[in-house]
Amino acid sequence: MSPVVAEVLLYSFIVVLSALAGAGVVIFNDRSTRLVTFLAFAAGVMFGAAFFHMLPEAYEGGGWWAFALVPMGFLFVLVLERYLVAHTCEEPPDCAEHVHGHALGLSAFLGLSTHTLFDGIALGSSVKEGVGAMALLAITAHKVPSSLSLASILQAEGKKRGTILAYTALYGLMVPVGAVLYFGFDAVLSFESLAPKALAFSAGTFLYIAVSDLLPHVNKHGRDKPGRNLVALAAGLLVMFVLARVLGHTEH
Repeated sequence: MSPVVAEVLLYSFIVVLSALAGAGVVIFNDRSTRLVTFLAFAAGVMFGAAFFHMLPEAYEGGGWWAFALVPMGFLFVLVLERYLVAHTCEEPPDCAEHVHGHALGLSAFLGLSTHTLFDGIALGSSVKEGVGAMALLAITAHKVPSSLSLASILQAEGKKRGTILAYTALYGLMVPVGAVLYFGFDAVLSFESLAPKALAFSAGTFLYIAVSDLLPHVNKHGRDKPGRNLVALAAGLLVMFVLARVLGHTEH
């Protein structure tokens, strides 16, 4: 096994562990009253990921036209949730925290996984250039809050712990998949033209989930703790803002 492959495998293992750790914060917290607060934090993370990470990178790599795919991502989740699968049951107390379909969790999983796939591509290129440790730091730093967000959404759908961990593990495994794609097609394809479009599309899915699903749920079921939920929302935004400022230059 070459040193480069061994390094990528080691870093990928660390990323998956960090993703599972973030999910564990949610699924091993038995206080259901905190779920709404976790969802508020998840909304902040998704807003922050879209505005502070994905859209700036999409614009830098693809120019103005990259933003044309943002509303397409938004509409994709709208169609998926409203017309292709059943969506959240909104009447408490029987189903306030239960989702009969898979639209929201699936959309969050697909959007986060797409972003993570390109993190893996970035990791592969960074290892090849000898700066893999810096890329690992950046990727791991935002995988923890992102996996916490994914786990919160899946838990709100009523998913069991094992299912949530499985989704989270698959999400984390997009990093080695992305690295493999980079090494396999580096000499054939240009990822520079594809990455901005995928990031812009994913940003649109994040914005829909935050605006149409998470925040309305928080407003409806978190009226008893509005201050705490507002702080959680702001904390999610702040985490992603700080990561963008401090570590953003190492991701790509």
